[in-house]
Amino acid sequence: MEFTAGGRLEIRITPDDVGKRVSVRTLDPAGGPGAKFTDTVGVLTSWTSGVLLITRRTGETVRIAESSLVAGKVVPAAPARRRGPAAGFEELARVTSRAWQPVESERLGDWELRAAYGFTRRANSVLPLGDPGMDLDAALERVRAWYGRRGLPAYVQTATGAAGTQEELCAELEERGWQREVSAQVQVGGLAQLGDLDADVTRVRLARTVDEAWLRRYNRAGVPGPHVLQVLGSGPSVWFASIPGTGEVPAAIGRCVVDGRWAGFMAVEVDPENRRQGLATAVMAALARRALEEGASAAWLQVEADNEAARALYGAMGFAVHHHYHHFRAA
Repeated sequence: MEFTAGGRLEIRITPDDVGKRVSVRTLDPAGGPGAKFTDTVGVLTSWTSGVLLITRRTGETVRIAESSLVAGKVVPAAPARRRGPAAGFEELARVTSRAWQPVESERLGDWELRAAYGFTRRANSVLPLGDPGMDLDAALERVRAWYGRRGLPAYVQTATGAAGTQEELCAELEERGWQREVSAQVQVGGLAQLGDLDADVTRVRLARTVDEAWLRRYNRAGVPGPHVLQVLGSGPSVWFASIPGTGEVPAAIGRCVVDGRWAGFMAVEVDPENRRQGLATAVMAALARRALEEGASAAWLQVEADNEAARALYGAMGFAVHHHYHHFRAA
């Protein structure tokens, strides 16, 4: 990256740039021969007492001593993506939320408090889009109390890495002792190319409702109660896919929710003994073709950041990272 102006390194950021995306260069404070530069890009989330906090695209917070700065500048709010449908963060956040709805919810200003008897963090966390209608400390106390009455830990779901995401909120939660437990990627791609994948979809069965066989393959529910079925069945237009196995448990399953132009893909799981046979691709392709019939044109999915195999699979299908999301748990 280029920091120089007329051959000189310049620091062109100040504390007034908090909230903006910046690129900074620092020098190892130890100095001496062979000292190295380090470049950091992210949102400047605070600049106090001689320390800068920069939150990277992945949600990682970097602390930088002001005295180590040798260059810095404001950069565009988000890098241009080379592929994938255009979408704003808030649009995608609302679409993904509608595809995985809680059993109960309550508004706190513009925030939504969601609960589903502990089934998945997504359905048991705050979706903080906008203003809670009070200062942050008061809002977080309300959040703790609301989840406490339900015997649940308090989680806040945040996002980083795109225009309009919540790097400042992430930093404020960390300052208050909230712990980031899980990070994942929201990826987007074209639906038509997903439907055109070379896959044998003749074995894939599609249904509007989930059955006991599908649930036996699904590895995240434990003993499924009514709340699990309610969450899985929620969304504007829900489809369940399965590929029969040799016994009563399907060899592969998947779930898709069609919502306007978007089709979201979830719960794609394959029997370990049947992997590398194209079953996940067949499930995705079959669901994509059904979503195309309903008028959708864009696809999204969520994958945990450390699931390298899944990220490689979806990358080969044409998906690209749109933003990252994180679950912060109250201390």
